[in-house]
Amino acid sequence: MSKKYLITSALPYVNGLPHLGHLVGCLLPADVYARFCREQGRDTLCICGTDEHGTPSEVGAAKENMPVEEYCKKYHDLHAQMYQGFNLSFDYFGRTSSDQNKEITYRIFHALDKNGLIEEKMTKQVYSPADGRYLPDSYVIGTCPYCGYEKAKGDQCENCTKVLDPTDLINPKSALSGSSDIQIKETKHLFLNLPKLEAELNTWIETKKGIWPDIAYSVAKKWLKEGLQERGITRDLKWGFSVPKEGFEGKVFYVWFDAPIGYIGITKQWSDEKPNERNWEDWWLNPENVIHTEFMGKDNIPFHSITFPATLRGTGEKWTEVSFLKGMNWLNFAGGKFSKSAKRGIFLDDALKEFPADYWRYWLMANAPESDDTSFTFETFAATINKDLNDVLGNFINRVTKMTVKDFGLQVPALGEITDTEKELYATLDTLIKQYTDYMENLEIRKALATLREIWVSGNNYIAKTEPWKAVKTDKARAATILNTGLNLVRLFGILSAPIMPEKAKEMVKIFGKEDVFVWPKKSAQELLQELKEGDSFTAPEVLFQKITPERKEELKLKYKEGE
Repeated sequence: MSKKYLITSALPYVNGLPHLGHLVGCLLPADVYARFCREQGRDTLCICGTDEHGTPSEVGAAKENMPVEEYCKKYHDLHAQMYQGFNLSFDYFGRTSSDQNKEITYRIFHALDKNGLIEEKMTKQVYSPADGRYLPDSYVIGTCPYCGYEKAKGDQCENCTKVLDPTDLINPKSALSGSSDIQIKETKHLFLNLPKLEAELNTWIETKKGIWPDIAYSVAKKWLKEGLQERGITRDLKWGFSVPKEGFEGKVFYVWFDAPIGYIGITKQWSDEKPNERNWEDWWLNPENVIHTEFMGKDNIPFHSITFPATLRGTGEKWTEVSFLKGMNWLNFAGGKFSKSAKRGIFLDDALKEFPADYWRYWLMANAPESDDTSFTFETFAATINKDLNDVLGNFINRVTKMTVKDFGLQVPALGEITDTEKELYATLDTLIKQYTDYMENLEIRKALATLREIWVSGNNYIAKTEPWKAVKTDKARAATILNTGLNLVRLFGILSAPIMPEKAKEMVKIFGKEDVFVWPKKSAQELLQELKEGDSFTAPEVLFQKITPERKEELKLKYKEGE
């Protein structure tokens, strides 16, 4: 039986709108990989959804004077609209607040409780008189006692990734009111006993050495080396799944307990829509037959390498675990952090107003923050779009189609004698296409994009070397062969570019009247460059990629306050 490919990304939190950092850190690479898998003919399921429980939703709803359920629905729909605009091809985009997720969360909780992994503990929790409420961990901010970062949150320092309790912070204050009048009150909560699972988790993580990227493996090992602590799974909030245990009335599950379970709940949402066609259990309770790839920003790695696997293992059931965890670093904005709360950076709704989605998709993947943080600037954005997409790819398509129309009309000219120059091109492409495929398979995204660009460059080099504009004057049959090869290259470039730039890829293959059903090329380059035949019709395309002028670049810098 062939393997199933389950692909998930971090679930974007529902409050506010996402920015480019969210897109590149998990959502876009998940889509690129899903498209690649589908082109390979694999049974692929790519799911995502909005993470909806917790205080940020309550606070956001209060600010907009809306019931929290309506607030979450509003922003879920806005998120879905943004991701559609960026052509993210999720098979299903669901919600962690769904009835299906509640059902699965209760099932997993009861199994953990039955297996003795749920403990009751009195705990100290932060109460803010100024806000008139208990504050969840992430709404207490202060100085990290480990690294000195002054804006650490009470659940985790995003600078050093150390897991914290609010009481660990130096000079804590409310993130809502800013009040430093913080009271510590005792309250009873439920905890997942991670130490009982530590040895088992460590053995499992060891199997990922050399398989997971360094950032994912090292963060997981760091947690284990420091020793796992019991993890609270309930909170004193109103918005969330109520805790189904006597003595815990009025409490809800902590968002970091039910949110990862949301992957399963969202898959069940998808399955419940067409129960005769889809079975969620095939994906989540059939681990031997599923390869599960997760895409996460580095702040989410601990939860998906330790906490969520522990939650699943603790049930005693055979759930599908993450096979490959693709961790990503940060995308910064002109050297500083993107910030949803401070509205700093480029948000997806604005991005789509400025340029086509494929411009952003290409730049973000070519500069994916895999090994280190990456900084977005309009200088580098314009340079990449102008050089790679306009000068290399767009110029090739424009030259080949225009020369063909001028000398041979709107039909593919005949392929004549294949010379050593064509054979050299075939050999180059065979090597590069294999490299590109391997990099995509191994999720080495920046290397994949650099190789894709090399493939485009090989086409330009071929045209420069063969000079069809000269050949047509002395040997029209030779010019026909060159331009036949060039047109086949245009089509091949479209197929290979499809996971990265789906809309532009469609435009490239539509030149030849082909359907936009992309199949990954597995033939030799010689065979691939002979698929368009003499007499096949084509159309001369409009300019596919517009250059970004210096004036436009400066205008964007001012508009988005780059450098401030």
